[in-house]
Amino acid sequence: MIPKDKLANLLPQALNETNLPLLNRQSGKVRDWYDLPDGQRLIVTTDRLSAFDMILARVPYKGQVLNQLSAWWFEQTRDIIPNHIVSLPDPNASIVRTAEPILVEVIVRGYITGVTSTALWYRYSLGERDIYGYQFPEGLKKNALLPEPIITPTTKGGATGHDERLTCSEVVEKGLLDAKTWDQVQSAALAVFKRGQEVAGKAGLVLVDTKYEFGIAADGSVALIDEVHTPDSSRFWKADSYEARFSAGEDPENFDKEFVRIAYAEKGYRGDGEIPSMPDELWASASERYIQIYEMLTGKTFEAGGYPVEERLLANLKKSGVIS
Repeated sequence: MIPKDKLANLLPQALNETNLPLLNRQSGKVRDWYDLPDGQRLIVTTDRLSAFDMILARVPYKGQVLNQLSAWWFEQTRDIIPNHIVSLPDPNASIVRTAEPILVEVIVRGYITGVTSTALWYRYSLGERDIYGYQFPEGLKKNALLPEPIITPTTKGGATGHDERLTCSEVVEKGLLDAKTWDQVQSAALAVFKRGQEVAGKAGLVLVDTKYEFGIAADGSVALIDEVHTPDSSRFWKADSYEARFSAGEDPENFDKEFVRIAYAEKGYRGDGEIPSMPDELWASASERYIQIYEMLTGKTFEAGGYPVEERLLANLKKSGVIS
């Protein structure tokens, strides 16, 4: 494990953005991407950390973990649904087949929990019982296991710039997706989530909930894209202490970036207003946790890529022929 003081020292070098000599650079919350020939695209995962739909910080090795962990999960779920991965020319970069993103974020939840405005427990704690089109009974406890995983879709950004809640039926009713494709997406999402629960369980973790993104490939087929079961897209708890802590009315030991959200929520920040400042120790801890979860899930030792990332990335892209 990389010492925490070294992680803290790398904070100023964490990858914020890229400016590669390639066509049509675009940027999202965490990733930069560039068009490549033959219907392909280069995606570079930066070290930007996003929560509450806001970029809050840069975390060393976060981009590498997300890129390599997603590639690992894509391989573990290839038998369930195709994905867009072609190759990884650099620890922070993937070459993918282009796909038209479906304008719905597919959230699968196995437990009633969460502090964000779209989370089940937050809505339930406000007194709501009809949430995402599902009826919830009285008397539920925070962090309880749901009878079956459920899908709670949201728009991607929405008119307000924040994700807006949808019911499963509204996805079709609002014309976001046709019924056949939406059925395929839902079936794949639940199957991938089940696979994730199985793998996480063997690693001593509980896969609590997650976000999937799907796209329509050039041949018209549905493909899994973006990222899979990372600390960014998913919530994990430590399995060995869950039952005891739940019975005692205590929050589970989270093992993802939820502790970052909680730190902000404790300061009264849920995505609106001025962003509170946080100590470097929080971000070094986040880096440490990203690396630990990669190793627990994959069973592999994390091999840290060199910093600064830009120099290494450019050299690897030239070596692989992406850049001449």
